[in-house]
Amino acid sequence: MLVDSHAHIDGAEFDADRDEVVARAREAGVVAILNVGTGDPHGGDLERAVRVAEQYEGVYAAVGVHPHDARLFDERAAERVNELAQSSKRVIAWGEIGLDYHYDNSPREVQREVFTRQLRMARELNLPVIIHSREADAETVEILRAESGGAAGIMHCFGGGYEMAAGVLELGFMISFAGNVTFKKAEALRDVARRVPVERLLVETDCPFLTPVPFRGRRNEPARVAETARCLAELHGIEADEFGRITTGNFQRFFNLSLTQ
Repeated sequence: MLVDSHAHIDGAEFDADRDEVVARAREAGVVAILNVGTGDPHGGDLERAVRVAEQYEGVYAAVGVHPHDARLFDERAAERVNELAQSSKRVIAWGEIGLDYHYDNSPREVQREVFTRQLRMARELNLPVIIHSREADAETVEILRAESGGAAGIMHCFGGGYEMAAGVLELGFMISFAGNVTFKKAEALRDVARRVPVERLLVETDCPFLTPVPFRGRRNEPARVAETARCLAELHGIEADEFGRITTGNFQRFFNLSLTQ
């Protein structure tokens, strides 16, 4: 059993074969997929993420405004995301939200304001948060310490150093690793992954991005979470099947779900 704890299967990249993608995931032992909505909060992007989740058994959704789109966040967007977060039982998290200082698609001050606002909104609904952080380790942890209020969260597609990992672990967060942990030059990231307790680990694809070795160069999809899980299992010196059982259990407990194969 495996779980893809962060995917984007509602994207246009999957319009031609989404049914087949989900079927391949099932065949690979993936019992749940968390489909995370991103895009313009004024368009239909977030709604699409929820619709796709509702179409497939074992697919769940998260909604929130990505730091790339923080410049688009206003009161109307806040109201819409808040409504969507309560619109379906398949919506189980708020995200992905956070800071991205690599691309700076939105001004950093705006990113920080919108990140803080959404943490507060998620807390009001008692929803766990999915955190995106790129080249903003210290500020991400600082804001989470100030605003998470003990709320549950997942640091998705972890790419920071151990200081950041220790900071979010201290807050009670889960840490999820994606296909980049399998890349040849990712030894520093693997060193961090070794130090994260297995009971706090999740595994994801972030598909269609970050396709793991040996499939790099192709579109990523949930079935390939098995390759990332295999890499992480080796880092922790346990069998892949056991690692899948542990991380599936982590996901179930975190979201209070009951998953069956």
